Amino acid sequence: MKQVVLWLFILFAGKLACAQPYSIVIKGGHVIDPKNKIDGIMDVAIRDGKISKVEKNIDTQGVAQVVDAKGLLVTPGLIDIHTHVFFGTNPDQAYSNGPNALPPDGFTFRNGVTTIVDAGCSGWRDFPTFKSQTIDRSQTRVLALLNIVGSGMRGGKVEQNLDDMDARLTADMAKQYPDLVVGVKLAHYSGYNWTPTERAAEAGKLANLPVMIDFGGSTPMLSLEELFTKYLRSGDIYTHCFGQLKTREPILDVATGKVKPFVWEAQKKGVLFDVGYGGISFAFSQAIPALKSGFYPNTISTDIHTGSMNNAMKDMLNVMSKFMAMGMDVPSVIKASTWNPAQAIRRPELGHLSVGTVADIAILNVRGGEFEVRDTGYFGFFDYTGHKIVGKQKLECEMTIRKGKIVYDLNGIAIPVVVTQTPRS
Repeated sequence: MKQVVLWLFILFAGKLACAQPYSIVIKGGHVIDPKNKIDGIMDVAIRDGKISKVEKNIDTQGVAQVVDAKGLLVTPGLIDIHTHVFFGTNPDQAYSNGPNALPPDGFTFRNGVTTIVDAGCSGWRDFPTFKSQTIDRSQTRVLALLNIVGSGMRGGKVEQNLDDMDARLTADMAKQYPDLVVGVKLAHYSGYNWTPTERAAEAGKLANLPVMIDFGGSTPMLSLEELFTKYLRSGDIYTHCFGQLKTREPILDVATGKVKPFVWEAQKKGVLFDVGYGGISFAFSQAIPALKSGFYPNTISTDIHTGSMNNAMKDMLNVMSKFMAMGMDVPSVIKASTWNPAQAIRRPELGHLSVGTVADIAILNVRGGEFEVRDTGYFGFFDYTGHKIVGKQKLECEMTIRKGKIVYDLNGIAIPVVVTQTPRS
C-alpha cells in the first residue's frame, strides 16, 4: 500500500511540475540562434531562469509575463570579449582600478549584452581586488583575461615593465579562479621586443588558456607573420584586427587592398581575429576591403572604455550595425557576437538558446525606414579617421533578459511591465 501511495505521489508531483507556468514567454519574434541553426519566427519560454522551450505557438495561459516580440530579433545574450571594467578612483592607474574603465551594468543591458570579458585591466597582483570590487558586484556576467603585467593596465611605464611580466605567477592566479579567468592578455607594450609576447604565450600554455594579443606599437613594426606562425596557437586571439596604425602592421596590404596571404593561413590554422574596436584600433580602410574579399572577423567586440564609448565606437550594437552596413549579413553578425565568442573563451554553455541553458536573451529592433533619419533614410557610421559610410539598418535593444529575469525593457513590451533585478553573482 505504501508503495502505491508513493508512486501516486511521484506521478502527481511530476504532473504538477510539468503544469507549472512559465515565468516568461517571448511571442512571435524572429529567433536567430546560430549554434542550433534556428533562423525563423518562434516563441521562447523561460522557467526557473532557464530556457524551457523554443517552439512555435507556445501556450501563454498562466504565464507570469508575456513579451510581444513581433517584428523583433530574439537572440542569445550578446557576449563582448574585449571590455575594460576595472573602474576605480585612482587617478594615475588608467584602466586598473582607475578612471578610464567603466562599471559593467551601466552599458551592458541597454545593449543586449549579458556577458563581458575584461581584457587585461588586472594582472596577478590585483585580480582579487577586481573580483571583489567589480565581478562580485555586477549583475552582468563578468569574466577576465589576466594581463601578463602583474600590476595590470595602469598605463605608462608600468605596462612597459618586463620584470613584472611573470608567466608562472599569471598562470597560477588563473588556475585559482577557473570559473572567472578565461585567458591571458598582452596589451600596450611599445618597442621592438618579442619578450612580452613570449611571456604571455608561456602563461597561456601553463594555464591551458587562450591568449589575446594587442600588438601595441613598434618602430620598426614587429612582424605579424612571425606572431601568427611562431607564437600563436589555434584558439589564440588577435584583437584590433582591423587597425591601421603607423607602429603596427595591418592585416591588409594597403597598396593592393588585399588581405595578406599569411593572415588567411593564420585564420585557417585557428587563430581567432577579434574586432576590438576601441578608440583608434579600427579603420574602414582595413575592414571594408577585407570583408569584400570574404575575410570576416571571428568575434565582434568593442574595447569599450571612457574614451571609445563617446567617439566612433559607441557601443556593441553600433559596432554590429557597422558590420551590417559593410555587407555582413545579420545571422553572421549575431554569430560573431554570441556563439563564436562563447567558444573563443571556452564557455560553450553560453551564447545559445538550447533548452536547459541559462536564459540570457537579447531582443533587438532592426531600425530602418525613411522616418528614422531626417532626410536620407540612412544611418551614418564613421571611424576615428573621419571616414564615413551609410547603412540602411541599425540595431537597437528593446529588451535584455539575464538569468531568466527582465533587466532592461526599453519600451515596456512585457505584459505586465515588471522589471525584477537579478541577484548579483
